[in-house]
Amino acid sequence: MGFLHIPGLGKVHFHEYGTGTKPLLAFHGYGMTGRQFHVLEKSVLPNYHVYGFDHFFHGHSALDNWTEEQILAGMPKTLVREYVEAWFKVYGRQRFSVLAYSIGANFALILIEEYADLIDDIILMAPDGITGFKGFGYLTNKSLGKYVFKHVTKSKWLAPALLKNLKRVRFIDESLYKIAHSETDTQQKRLDVYYTLNLIRLLKPDMHKVAELINQHHIGCHLIFGRYDQLFPKSAAAHFISLLTGAKVNEAPFGHWLVTAALDEYLLNLPR
Repeated sequence: MGFLHIPGLGKVHFHEYGTGTKPLLAFHGYGMTGRQFHVLEKSVLPNYHVYGFDHFFHGHSALDNWTEEQILAGMPKTLVREYVEAWFKVYGRQRFSVLAYSIGANFALILIEEYADLIDDIILMAPDGITGFKGFGYLTNKSLGKYVFKHVTKSKWLAPALLKNLKRVRFIDESLYKIAHSETDTQQKRLDVYYTLNLIRLLKPDMHKVAELINQHHIGCHLIFGRYDQLFPKSAAAHFISLLTGAKVNEAPFGHWLVTAALDEYLLNLPR
C-alpha cells in the first residue's frame, strides 16, 4: 500500500494485493475501500497485481484543503487522468488493466477515453457510468434535488423517513434499502454520501467513444451485472453492450451487493 499525490486534488491511498503479475488499477464502490476486491481470490487475483484506490471520503485518501464549495462544484473529469500519471511516476509507464464496481466504473470508463492504447482488459461489475442512476443525477444537478439532498443530509430524521417511503412505493427494494440505511444512519455517514456524490458528479464518460475505443484497441471487456440489481441492471446497459465486439457479459444471480465470495465462485465456474 502507499499514497499517490495528485496536484490540485489530494493524497490518494491505494492497496496492493493479488498473486498475479499483470497490473490492475481498481476502483471500488460506495462505502468500501480499495481492498474491496480481495474477495475475488480465486477468479481474479491469481492473474493480476491489484492497485486498489480509496475514493475520497473513504479509507485514507484526503483532498488537499478543498472547501465545501469546491466539493459541491465537483471534481473536474480531467483529474481522473492524473491518477494514472501519478502511478506511472512510481511504477513506470506500462500497460495495465482496469477493474471497477458501481460508482468506481465512472473512473474506469474515463480511463478508457484517456489510455485505450495502453489498456489490456477492463472488468466492470454492476457499473455506474454507462447510463447512470437518474436519482443520483437529480440529487446533484437539479435545484430541487440539491435542496432536498442538502437538507436530508443535515437532518437526523429525514433520511430514514425518506428511505422508508421509497421502499414503501417500491422505488427501491429491500436489499437497496438495507444498503442505503447502513450508509446514512449517522451524521458523518450522511455527510460522506453528500460529499462523495457531489465530488464525482462531473465524471461522465462518453459511452459511444468508449465503445469505439474498446473495439479499436481490442481491449478485453467483461461486464458483470446482478440479475436483481435495481440500481445498475443489465437492461440499462443494453445499448452500450450492442456497440461492443466480443465483450463477455454475465448476469449473476445477485443484487447490487455484488462483490462477494459468492461472486468469486460464480466467476470461477464460468465456462472458459
